[in-house]
Amino acid sequence: MRTEFSLAQLADPAIAEADKILRACVHCGFCTATCPTYVLLGDELDSPRGRIYLIKDMLEADRPAGPEEAKHIDRCLSCLSCMTTCPSGVHYMHLVDHARTHIAQTYRRPWHERALRTLLARTIPNPRLFRLASAAATLGKPLAPLLARAGFSRVAAMLRLAPSHVLPAPTPSGRVFPAEGTRRGRVGLLSGCVQRVLSPDINAATIRVLTRHGYDVVLPAGEGCCGSVTHHMGDEEHALAAARANVTAFAAEIDGAGLDAIVSTASGCGTTMKDYGFMLRADPAFADTAARVAGLVRDISEVLHGLGDMKRAPVPALSVAYQAPCSLQHGQKVVRQPKEVLARLGFTVRDVPEGHLCCGSAGTYNILQPDLSDRLRDRKIANLESLAPDVIAAGNIGCITQLAGATAIPVVHPVALVDWATGGPKPAALAGIVAGDASPRTPPA
Repeated sequence: MRTEFSLAQLADPAIAEADKILRACVHCGFCTATCPTYVLLGDELDSPRGRIYLIKDMLEADRPAGPEEAKHIDRCLSCLSCMTTCPSGVHYMHLVDHARTHIAQTYRRPWHERALRTLLARTIPNPRLFRLASAAATLGKPLAPLLARAGFSRVAAMLRLAPSHVLPAPTPSGRVFPAEGTRRGRVGLLSGCVQRVLSPDINAATIRVLTRHGYDVVLPAGEGCCGSVTHHMGDEEHALAAARANVTAFAAEIDGAGLDAIVSTASGCGTTMKDYGFMLRADPAFADTAARVAGLVRDISEVLHGLGDMKRAPVPALSVAYQAPCSLQHGQKVVRQPKEVLARLGFTVRDVPEGHLCCGSAGTYNILQPDLSDRLRDRKIANLESLAPDVIAAGNIGCITQLAGATAIPVVHPVALVDWATGGPKPAALAGIVAGDASPRTPPA
């Protein structure tokens, strides 16, 4: 793609990076076939190629974003399926992230949208505030259908996603969990923000599995939200502040007792953390350290895959529909490891039809774009239920929350199944399954 940025514009490192990405695009359109919003809407401007043209025009003209750019960029899930499909290696993630920041800095949204985005950006990354907000939403959950019919779809979406009961207090950071038996190494664990509140059992299962297999697990003091919530809303200031806090916390452990890996159990967080080197590349105080931290980040499935054979406990031979989170399969290119780990432990793993398409969660997308999100969720649920599995496994808290409220099939994190299959407790979602009472189901004709 030909670009026409001025020399003055190209002196800005962010514009120079955007120029490099834009020039890699050859207009082929392969990305349109795998873009969820284009599949739903059939609008070229709601495809990666169409958004690239919008971004190019906006940045080259050096003009503020308008409602048209905001509408179509907002509709992008940042699922990154286009990056898996693209034959030219266009780094769409960095381009759309830059566009979101430009929109946040130059476009004044309607007051009610500004208020909602501010609420999400300040509440979700803070576990204490998020827990209080979740408790309030739990009480208001029965009102969701009424609010949806009244046209308050975003408020209704927040209530539908709320937990069904008041949640326990999050586990504090600054703790070390020692290895059991022969010590293999030492890893840091990101406890994060959303998962830490909505599903603390995922981190607990991770700690049990890793310590059971010889790893010291440390939750560094000062670690927290990875920054992706604000990053994907274009709030660069708060996203980079979160990144710096985590880089500082994990670097202190690396330089202290040392870390063999930094483990993420939420794939969206892992994708952002693996990009810390790029995000902080222009910060002389953090650039080198951020790259060093990012280089150690691993999804939990990558770590478990590296363990090889694990000691197995007697659990049912369950049929597992593996829902690959977009941030894991497209963002981190981690595809086979989660499935192979589950298969090694005796689970029958089934690939999901249209597995490349997003479930519609995408961070805050299911709140900010509830109609599109619901359509994608329903499409995903239909594909999952067509397999008639005993359980659905997804390695991202957003996917788990999105899917669990729309199907009777239990939805769990793969690490919970690994924990159970290697001697840990049964996942709460599988309370009705007794060891030995289940076998793979036959998909409907």
